[in-house]
Amino acid sequence: VQIVESGGGLVQPGGSLRLSCVASGFRSSSYCMGWFRQDPGKERQGVASIDKYGSTSYSEYVKGRFTISRDNAKNTLYLQMNSLKPEDTAMYYCARIPRLTNCLAGPWDYWGQGTQVTVSS
Repeated sequence: VQIVESGGGLVQPGGSLRLSCVASGFRSSSYCMGWFRQDPGKERQGVASIDKYGSTSYSEYVKGRFTISRDNAKNTLYLQMNSLKPEDTAMYYCARIPRLTNCLAGPWDYWGQGTQVTVSS
């Protein structure tokens, strides 16, 4: 199993970024997949998830600003992040959740190396 994230970077408040995540070694469409974020010394926070049926869930902190989607043919997950705020700054991880549904808060069994998102003027 391998998960590789990309798309992070430095963006000004109010800006947008699109994160991508390519999975290999398993069929991501058969699992819940999601994004969590974490900073050193802080708790892991589930940001968004999408279950195998295509239902999505979002943290209250990002709802209305972030959109999770998947391309099953490419085994790829996306996170479109709009109206970014400084408090969105964190390392973002794409992860597999070994559940069928209700997976926003994990548990996460595989994740990638992360991609840094920094929101600052």
